[in-house]
This record gives sequence, C-alpha cells and structure tokens, in this order.
Amino acid sequence: MVIIDTSAWIEYFNNGIPDIVEKVDYALDNKQVAIGDLIFCEVLQGIYSERQRRNVSELFSSLIRLEMVGFEIAMKASSNYRLLRAKGITIRKTIDIIIGTYCAEKGIELIHNDRDFLMMAQHIGLILL
Repeated sequence: MVIIDTSAWIEYFNNGIPDIVEKVDYALDNKQVAIGDLIFCEVLQGIYSERQRRNVSELFSSLIRLEMVGFEIAMKASSNYRLLRAKGITIRKTIDIIIGTYCAEKGIELIHNDRDFLMMAQHIGLILL
C-alpha cells in the first residue's frame, strides 16, 4: 500500500516535476493507493475550480480512505518530533510529522515532494517510494 502526500498530488494535478508525476501514475496503476484524511483535506482546500474539485473528489473516492489522526499517532508523532529536534532536525509542519509517523507506524510507503519527509525517513523508519 502507498499513500501519496499533498505535495505529490500538487505535482500530479499540475503536471509538474516529471519524476513525481511518474511515481504517482505508477502507484495508481500498480499499487493499492490510500488517501489519508489530512491529505484529503489539504488537497481539497487548495482547489478553487468547482469542476476540478469534482474530478479530484471522484478520483479520491476510488482510493482506500484512512483516518490518520488519533491519540496513539498524536503521541508517537510528538515523540518523533522531539527525537528529530534532539538530532538538530526541525520539521516545519505538524501535519507532516503526523503523516510521516502514521506511514512509518503502519509500514505504508509514501510518495512526496517535501524535504521534511526525507529528513524523517532515516530516523523514524519511514519508507519513501
């Protein structure tokens, strides 16, 4: 299973960075793709066109839906944040440490275009595709 982060969906929908677009295309064609509630919210709040919102919602409705936030993940994410800070690594957004922690804890691969996930990967067991 793989989760596609908001940063990668943005590249995909805008036909941006070819490497990221190819990874998303590959995952959609060959893997079980899930959408997390946080990512669902981030992507949809950034869409202004009603037509594009309907198209994206239709695509997302075909994916496995996961609830990423709960007290267990929140506790582990806060521990991971402190662990990374102790190593001199500051994750810029709370939502990223939650997504990274969720994927690491559940053994789910992540497609992204965000340097924070690169910094997390080697320290919390996050698997990047």
